[in-house]
Amino acid sequence: MQPTDLSRTLLDWYDHHARDLPWRVGPDSLRHGVRPDPYRVWLSEIMLQQTTVAAVRAYFLDFTRRWPAVGRLAAAQDAEVMAAWAGLGYYARARNLLKCARVVAEQHGGVFPDTEAGLLALPGIGPYTAAAIAAIAFDRPATVMDGNVERVMARLFAVETPLPAAKPELKARAGALTPGQRPGCHAQAVMDLGATICTPKSPACGICPLRTSCQARVRGIAADLPRKSPKKAKPIRYGIAYLAQRADGAWLLETRTEKGLLGGMLGWPGSDWTEEEPAPVPPIAADWRDPGGEVRHTFTHFHLRLSLRVARLPLDAVPDRGVFRAKADFRPSDLPTVMRKAYDLAWKTGAPD
Repeated sequence: MQPTDLSRTLLDWYDHHARDLPWRVGPDSLRHGVRPDPYRVWLSEIMLQQTTVAAVRAYFLDFTRRWPAVGRLAAAQDAEVMAAWAGLGYYARARNLLKCARVVAEQHGGVFPDTEAGLLALPGIGPYTAAAIAAIAFDRPATVMDGNVERVMARLFAVETPLPAAKPELKARAGALTPGQRPGCHAQAVMDLGATICTPKSPACGICPLRTSCQARVRGIAADLPRKSPKKAKPIRYGIAYLAQRADGAWLLETRTEKGLLGGMLGWPGSDWTEEEPAPVPPIAADWRDPGGEVRHTFTHFHLRLSLRVARLPLDAVPDRGVFRAKADFRPSDLPTVMRKAYDLAWKTGAPD
């Protein structure tokens, strides 16, 4: 089957099986003249980076309810946006989200650039995101490459070179299939195929619209592709988090510096995260106690083991760092996941008492 025939087959399948997603304008709506909102496409693509559709859906709906346009988001308070992002992970995305919104609002009159090159010049937008926005929002013939697309290409053309070395070949294959007509629908069709049929495990080859052309299926190796080079074992880092509550119920919290993991997020004062057990660095002299247990959390490049120290503080307590937040103004949901785990563990032990 020729590339044009593959693309046509895939688009026919997409017209009947496109996923219903809150940020997507479906094929029927497109035929009736409804155009995608670049703001919603951009927001969804930033949220979907290394995050599942299931995890993103509620956050996307909350963000678009609170900030329905890029100008509204650009005018939002940093702390409010970071709190709304809490739990979604990869917090540099939230910082770049605000930077990008403000650049679009202030330098582009609230209008997103409609080319890959223009989009790449914006903060937080890399090659994949630029291609996705260009294709989906502006129907540019851009080659969109995510994990789903890589898997479909590896199987369709039986590319046995392991990832990441195979990426250039897979992108070339995907580019050759990208049509001049409806490239946005084509990009979403390939991603939908990978997400619903050409899945990582137990692909449903029997109902795949490209099954007769899939070289990996013919050779019986579809489930083995794409191959991946062995990953190095993640190192373990250790840290201490200090959870202190004042006699009036206020919690001692701090906003982390912008650079580094959890940058700009609200959290508990604590030590650096190091390969050795860190030295104690309490934010205030107090009767700190160990509630038992530890928080375990995995980041992209390492596993974290976080021990806790808890304390009750008097009303006149003056910490060396951090600020008190009134009990009525504190919501655990405003914390990033690892900090919320620390709160949950301390709460289960009845700490601080």
